[in-house]
Amino acid sequence: MELTIQEYPVGARPEVTKPDTEIWKALGEEGIRKMVSRHYDLLRQSPIKKMFPQGDEEFEQAKLHSSDFMIQICGGPDYFNQHRGQPMLIRRHPFSITPNGRRIWLECYRVALLETALPEHLILSFWQYIQVFSAWMVNTHGKAEV
Repeated sequence: MELTIQEYPVGARPEVTKPDTEIWKALGEEGIRKMVSRHYDLLRQSPIKKMFPQGDEEFEQAKLHSSDFMIQICGGPDYFNQHRGQPMLIRRHPFSITPNGRRIWLECYRVALLETALPEHLILSFWQYIQVFSAWMVNTHGKAEV
């Protein structure tokens, strides 16, 4: 299975399709939290690690917020809205995100996603979602994060 990363110009806003809600049914809360935690652990070892909280407590809080979001987007309870309000990804990430940073973020997610027990069609559905929505986050050229 090939999980490709499509390049978009900085500022692109491609149409985003939410992932299949069968992901929620297949992984449940524990499985999604485990996947997100693995993703963050990989990010913490990546060239973009400085974009994420450095303290353990803050880092775990970031994992919680992200897993709440992914649970909600995959059809689970609206934990993110309950604890943080409506998603405002661009406003909540005011730092520079480059195409290279996006690529590294996606490469880490690729590893975490392929470690799940999801069937191929659900992996592809989740990948397509994060691959497209991550393009919205890119807000600068260059390699500021590395």
